[in-house]
Order: sequence, then structure tokens, then C-alpha cells
Amino acid sequence: MKLFSKFLLALLLTTFFAGCNSSDNTIRKETKQDVRICPQCNMPLPDSNLHTADLNDDGDITYFDDVGCMILWTKEKNIDLKKKKIRIFSNDTKRYIDPFQANFAINEKTPMLYGFSAYEKSCDGCINFDKVIIKMLRGEHMANPKIRKQILGY
Repeated sequence: MKLFSKFLLALLLTTFFAGCNSSDNTIRKETKQDVRICPQCNMPLPDSNLHTADLNDDGDITYFDDVGCMILWTKEKNIDLKKKKIRIFSNDTKRYIDPFQANFAINEKTPMLYGFSAYEKSCDGCINFDKVIIKMLRGEHMANPKIRKQILGY
């Protein structure tokens, strides 16, 4: 019986130390190499590019998951949007366009719930980018519960 107990103890110790071997590289976690993070909210950009925007500042491209994040971030950094090359993903044509030429719906579900979605073609109730900037800086967006009630009509 003592021999069996010693054998069982040796087997358990061997299993324990084999399982705790930290130098085993057979299991590797896959990581995405091209994960883009929004600098304003620190969320990863969606794979679909829907609602995304980017700002090109002399070759440095900054990516945003929501147009509202881009507006807030540029305000914090004292960056004039009219002097930079910016693009926003259009919901209707599924390509990047100039936001100053876009029409924006104000009541859609966006990553940060601001509600502004770009469209290349005109749409009912849409506003231009200058008005989007003003509304974001005033806090008049769908993430504000009072404004959301006004826009949705309840």
C-alpha cells in the first residue's frame, strides 16, 4: 500500500509540474495586427467601417469610431477641422467622403450613440457637417437623454 501511495503522489506531482510549465509555447493567442483604436473613447473601430472617420494631419492618420468622437477630440486638441483633410464613411454609398459635402442623419444608432450618420445623397431631416459640429459641442446629440427624447418624439 505504501508503494501505491508513493506512486500516486509521484504521478500527481509530475502532472502538476507538467501543467505549470510556463515555457510551453505550443498555445499562442492570436492577436490582430491592425487593430485601430479611437483616441477619444479608446474603443476599437468596427470591421465594417460604418460610422467611422479619419483625420489626416500631415501624414499622420488618426481613426475614429464615431464622427462625434472626432469632433470632441479635435476640440480638445485645438485642431481646426476645416484646415485638415478628413473623411467619413458614407452609409449609403459605402465609401469614404468629405464630411463637408455629406448630409447627416441625426437619429441613428452609432458606436458612441451620438446619432450622426453620414450620407452622400440628400435625405429627409438631414443636416450639414457645420451643424453637426455645433450640435456635438453643445451636447445636442442622441447620447444626451433629453435630446434623444426630443428627437425620437417621446
